[in-house]
Formats: sequence, C-alpha cells, structure tokens
Amino acid sequence: MRKLPVNEIPRLSPEEYEKSKKIPLIIVLDNIRSHHNTGAIFRTCDAFGCEAIYLTGITGKPPHREISKTALGATETVKWEYFKSIKDCISEFKNNNYKIIALEIAEGSINIKDYTPLPHQKTVLILGHEVYGVNQDIINMCDVCLEIPQFGTKHSLNVSVSSGIAIWELSNKLRV
Repeated sequence: MRKLPVNEIPRLSPEEYEKSKKIPLIIVLDNIRSHHNTGAIFRTCDAFGCEAIYLTGITGKPPHREISKTALGATETVKWEYFKSIKDCISEFKNNNYKIIALEIAEGSINIKDYTPLPHQKTVLILGHEVYGVNQDIINMCDVCLEIPQFGTKHSLNVSVSSGIAIWELSNKLRV
C-alpha cells in the first residue's frame, strides 16, 4: 500500500460535482450553534453527494469564516438555503412528498441500521441543537425518528459526528 498524495486522489471539479447525480437526501440543520459543526456537515454532504442543506433558526450561514474553515469549499458546491422557521421548511418538504426523519433518541425511534427507505425515496434528515437536540414540536411533524445505538456512558454524539454516521448509512440505502 502507498498513501496517495493529494494530487493523485481522484476528485470532481466544482463544475463536475454540480452536474453529478445526487442522492435524494436533504439535511436540515436546526439551531446548530457551532459554525464548525455546520462547516463539517457541509463537507460531509459534499463527500456523499447530498442534494442540499437547509439551515434554520440560529444556524450560521455562509459566508462565515468559521464555517469555511471546516467546510473547505463545500459551501460552494453543496446547494443550501436558509429558513428562519423550521416549521415552514418542513411544510415545504411535506407538500413535496419527502419522508421527514429526525435523528434523535426518542420513544419509538428506529435503530438507523434497521431503517429501510423505499428506493429513490426523497428524504429529509433533521439534526438539532447540540445540547437540546430536535425539539419535540418538530419530532411531532416527522414521519420517523432514527437513533444511532451507543454503548458507552454518554447518551449523545457531537452533531457533526452523528450526521456523518447517519449520512453514510442513509446514502448507502438511498444510492441505487
């Protein structure tokens, strides 16, 4: 094995990325307070070819130095939109037949490994505040809650880490 130098790693240009087929997955960041988390999630969405990111509430918006620092250009490749109200955002998706999913520990949640979307299912994944998670009012608007099983003493993961796990898992199931 030989580690590849950056110039040998196959990468799409921004123009090629824009034309590439995306998975039918939109990530909604609701009240994410850390710009570094927001930037990291932009970068993850670029890596897995998510359709878009929607930012709501207090979530920071590009251009912002701290978002750019972790996004490494992904704010220029991943489509994004801002909504002040997440409820308005979700209503728009419901009107367009998206499956609305919250990533949250909740009564009746489904282990993310056990969730099987319909082929080509247009999907929205909602990620909530770093401390408070997804608000109950928003969970009430969702079709399902997915949960990442954890086996240690903590009951949560950093939102950028959990988004990476969830986007990886859903991208494998939605990419057909």
